[in-house]
Amino acid sequence: MRIFVAGATGAIGRPLLTQLLLKGHEVVALTRSPERARMLAEQGVEPAIADVFDADAVKAAVIQAQPEVVIEQLTSYPKTYTRESMSAAAVLNTRVRKIGGANVLAAAQMAGVRRYLKQSIAFWAVPGTGLADEETPLAFDASPAVAADAHIVTEIERCLLAASNLEGIALRYGFFYGPGTWFAPDGDVANQVRQQQFPIVGNGAGVWSWLHIEDAAAATVAAVERGNSGIYLITDDQPLAVREWLPAYARWLNAPLPPHVSVEDALRIGGADTVYYGTQMRGVSNATAKRELNFQPRSLEWMVNAAVAHAN
Repeated sequence: MRIFVAGATGAIGRPLLTQLLLKGHEVVALTRSPERARMLAEQGVEPAIADVFDADAVKAAVIQAQPEVVIEQLTSYPKTYTRESMSAAAVLNTRVRKIGGANVLAAAQMAGVRRYLKQSIAFWAVPGTGLADEETPLAFDASPAVAADAHIVTEIERCLLAASNLEGIALRYGFFYGPGTWFAPDGDVANQVRQQQFPIVGNGAGVWSWLHIEDAAAATVAAVERGNSGIYLITDDQPLAVREWLPAYARWLNAPLPPHVSVEDALRIGGADTVYYGTQMRGVSNATAKRELNFQPRSLEWMVNAAVAHAN
């Protein structure tokens, strides 16, 4: 198939391009940088140069590419994962996702694209018992930033899935780990853990759903080839509470064990969102992706190492 990728140079974009090419697909990738365009061409990808905020340029690029499928992975996250950096990046990230994404979607509709896949987020399901699924609403009453993003995600997904002239697929990814992510050994969270700046909050009951960046790419390719319209939760098989995964992650990094802080101290130092992630977040089920996409995610690397160490 001929596939147009927007957001091709981010953490997921790089392995996604590689896997699409290995599957024999023709790939056109959007970039606003002539230097990155040259790098894409060297990789065997056809570059298309346009700014996602320039609706006419995006429309021209997609129409010229004439793809069957568009994959939109547009985000603008900072290299550091802190309250301050995430807050500072929020305005641009929202603009990229909403306005840039809307421009790409409109261009795809104008070009007669058959299928449109969009990056979404898995870990904002309304808190509750058990694992959330695709029918579980998002947490509109959560902490401020989480609630705001839950509304944004829902609005973006609604616009995509309401489009009558193409097959819309929202891929709700879990927390990325692996090369180029915050949780890579050279990533920002790893450095925070080494410096004991990433604590367990309260009872550490917040459940995180994980996803290796290459598994995210594999699931995306599978959705391109055989996904159904709608939402897919794309995560690994082992959602874990912070009190489980964070100490194992620290040991994997050969870092000191993480400190514990009270909910009250976390509210004062990190705010309500820190408490949500640490104590309230709900894990999700990947059953639909496994059944419909034959998705087979790897085990979380640092938990595998922890199990081996315990066995020995």
